[in-house]
Amino acid sequence: MLPSLLAAATLDTWPFVILIVTVCFVIASISFFKLHPFLALILAGILAGVMATHLPPDPKYPEKGQLVRAVEITIKGLGDTAGAIGVVIGMATIIAMGLMESGAADKVVRRLLACFGNHPLGISFAIVISTYILSVPIFFDSMFMLMLPIAMAMAMRTGKNFTLYTMSICSGAVVTHSLCVPHPGPLFMAENLKIDVGLSIWVGIAVGVVPMLVGWFTVQWLNKATPIPLRESPSTPLDQIRTLMDKPESELPSFSASLMPVIVPILLISFASLFEVVRQTFLKEPSGWATPVIGWFGGLDGFLVVKKYVEFIGNKNIALIVGAIMALRLLKKQRKLSFHAISALVGPPLEMAAIMILISAAGGGYGFALSNAGVADSLGEWARQHSSVNLIWLAWGCALIFRIAQGSATVAMQTVSAMMAGLITVLPYHPIYIFLAIGFGAIGCSWMNDAGFWVVCRLSNFTERETLRTWTVLLSVLSFIGVLFTWVLSILLPFKL
Repeated sequence: MLPSLLAAATLDTWPFVILIVTVCFVIASISFFKLHPFLALILAGILAGVMATHLPPDPKYPEKGQLVRAVEITIKGLGDTAGAIGVVIGMATIIAMGLMESGAADKVVRRLLACFGNHPLGISFAIVISTYILSVPIFFDSMFMLMLPIAMAMAMRTGKNFTLYTMSICSGAVVTHSLCVPHPGPLFMAENLKIDVGLSIWVGIAVGVVPMLVGWFTVQWLNKATPIPLRESPSTPLDQIRTLMDKPESELPSFSASLMPVIVPILLISFASLFEVVRQTFLKEPSGWATPVIGWFGGLDGFLVVKKYVEFIGNKNIALIVGAIMALRLLKKQRKLSFHAISALVGPPLEMAAIMILISAAGGGYGFALSNAGVADSLGEWARQHSSVNLIWLAWGCALIFRIAQGSATVAMQTVSAMMAGLITVLPYHPIYIFLAIGFGAIGCSWMNDAGFWVVCRLSNFTERETLRTWTVLLSVLSFIGVLFTWVLSILLPFKL
């Protein structure tokens, strides 16, 4: 239906009106009216469909009206997204629970602490690195709750530097939250931007190292500028921290066994991606570097036979299931639990995963509705007409604005990746750089409308002012350094396929 109230808007610009109106609707619903993000995103998707000048008809029932199609398109996008991410997020929560309950995460941290010594900078660096590794499959809230007792223990041992140790956790965990599958935001971006999951994991981990290290240096400055004492907290009593410090390391699993549930899924997904790269390269350049690799399997036919099995085991869903089984097996062996007890431990993480899946799926429905309303096509046409606009900075800026306005990094990644999906065909570089730019934009400038702000504030027993001067500053630095590094890489290594 052509809106009569804004007759002056042309067909070319009307999709942008839809985008602005629905984004404002989501922001107002979440920030001011405190509507749950799931409901806000579903309603925004329906609103986008209602405002559209045209929606694709139902192939079976073309007589359906636009109002019904607005609902159906949003729900279809929701269903497709839930199907794409549901198993991955569910398995990731199980891996996280297994690592925490078995003591595997504690083991990794202790080994790294032993490597880097007892100097405050060595301790903080060990915390950053161990958090960065462990947080690949563990969501930020869980990761912070897991690592905070260790930071408090180190502060008790040294008598100071609580800001240093606490913010070191954040520097490691926030980057993977915005760049690495199976976190819901990056997973959604990879699906929406049609980026290989294996590629997104390795590029996200590799590129994230730079802002993570810059964050570590920033944390040292924050520790001097805003020294915060260790305070008694109801959630983490100091007596409990002393018990953690005194627990013998012999009661924990081995270092290698502790890392396996994290490393194996990444390797399986990566192998599947590598086989696909070899196949595509061989088809494009039969005499190139892929030819000897194909020869190892007796020719293309033999290679394709093996590739079928590698694709199966390296499918993101199967790989995460394997990781979950390994984590549960480690938990059973370490704590000698019955299957019934393990099943009881699995329940709460899956309940948390269900909420994440619903919110992510609702974001998928909203993005799909925007695409069908012509927003992606209009953005693509606008980008072609304004080729001087750098899309990396545009994607980062949009994600940052949306993040500041409504708080959720995941919602910002979902929404902006849907907006940018139509532009990846006109890029002079690989779309992975848009993936990175959105991820970095979505973590910047966290303040009081962000759940992560309150997780850090309440669990650390910081005041709101202290949290703004530490957490907010740190995330803003990570965001800007991340996009700056991404922009430089896009110039030096465009590797457009």
